[in-house]
Amino acid sequence: MKKIELPKFSWLTEKNRIASRGGSYSLIMTAVVLAIMIVANIFVSSLPTTLTKYDISSSKLYSITSNTKVVVNALKKDVTIYWIVQSGKEDDVIENLLSKYDSLSDYIKVVKKNPDVFPTFAKKYTDETVKNNSLVVESGDRNRFISYDDIYLKENDVYTYSTKTSFDGEGAITSAIDYVVSEELPQLYLLEGHGEGELPATFKDQIEKDNIELKTLSLLKVDSIPEDADSLMIYAPESDISEEEKKMLENYVKDGGKLLVMAGPTKDGILKNLYSLLSVYGVETYEGIVVEKDRMHYAFQSPYVLLPDIASHEITDSLIEENYFAIMPISQGLKIKETSSVGEVTALLNTSDTAYSKTAGFNISNYEKEEGDIDGPFTLAVSITSTNNGKIVWFASSVFLDEMYNTYSSGANVDLGMNAVSSLIGQSEAIAIRSKSLDYNYLTISDSTSSMLKVIMIGVFPLLYLTVGICVVLRRRRMQNETV
Repeated sequence: MKKIELPKFSWLTEKNRIASRGGSYSLIMTAVVLAIMIVANIFVSSLPTTLTKYDISSSKLYSITSNTKVVVNALKKDVTIYWIVQSGKEDDVIENLLSKYDSLSDYIKVVKKNPDVFPTFAKKYTDETVKNNSLVVESGDRNRFISYDDIYLKENDVYTYSTKTSFDGEGAITSAIDYVVSEELPQLYLLEGHGEGELPATFKDQIEKDNIELKTLSLLKVDSIPEDADSLMIYAPESDISEEEKKMLENYVKDGGKLLVMAGPTKDGILKNLYSLLSVYGVETYEGIVVEKDRMHYAFQSPYVLLPDIASHEITDSLIEENYFAIMPISQGLKIKETSSVGEVTALLNTSDTAYSKTAGFNISNYEKEEGDIDGPFTLAVSITSTNNGKIVWFASSVFLDEMYNTYSSGANVDLGMNAVSSLIGQSEAIAIRSKSLDYNYLTISDSTSSMLKVIMIGVFPLLYLTVGICVVLRRRRMQNETV
């Protein structure tokens, strides 16, 4: 009798063959995907950091502003940025910033100089003690040294009596680049001879940072305003100009000159000759000191420390966009009375309708409106375009740039003044690059909220992930059993 041979688990053999083919396919696909990822990683690593890194910091610490891009895109000369730093002591924020400059233009090259290897290198550029992560920006025969202390700025906070730290790397580097590639720097002449105040340090430093040369000028010693004057500034005069000086200034503006005036009330009343420069354009000046009745338009419970409404203009737009307030203390009242045939007048800062001018001036004894006080509203700053493209920017306060008021405004007052300077000399890219705060804002939560978050993060989420994992495993086993 012939023995019947049963099939020897041929179905198992076929299943193993299929599994083997599937495993080989998976191995090949894994290798292909891995190779693609390696190639993609190499490609991405070769891209500039501007395309591969994204800034999610609240102060945009790792971003480059449009002002810098304007300066860099206009480069036609090679610029070298020397990074003076010992090996292993590189500042990460400065390194990231320098990589952005390097990738923005082919004209910019960043070169690292280790002082241990090149101990005398920095002595060619400065006599200062050179700290790690200081910089030198050079182009041709011009150079500028940037100390580490000019990058990380420290200032006292008048509110908390603590020290605030901010990062001004972009402002310092962009200013240095603009300086070393400029053949001629703008000339700003500061009028003297009328008891003018000294420029506040922060404002003066910003002028120098924006590569504007500051010179003094007495109109009594010249027959005309120098031809190289890109702008003339009158800051906080205590006495009036003469009739001859007034005529010189009038002709200067009519011939296309640029005039910046910061003049508020004085103890001797209105400076008639000086303020008559405005009357030509239909702007009238009023006696006294402007006070506000509307609590939303003055600060620190002082009705003479004004918080005016800001009108849109190239000088003010940066403040409006960033939600900053300008503070105008001890201001003269201005009103645009009529349309001028010799120029166009634009109001920059305006009081509320409830404002009025206290004609007692510096002899003011209270803030209540009294007989003889002048009704508002008033304009506190104007921009005037005259014939031949002459320009005047006028602020009706002599003290709004003082360090105290600038600090109260979070730097907005100096920004406003610098924007006015920049618009007059034609350097729109010089409009201030603000330093970036390094102080952290902490999130404060209650104990109950803290406990709830702990339960969710430590208990609920892990249990949820474990449950999902168990469900997936059980489902796969059930499917395998059904296949068999």
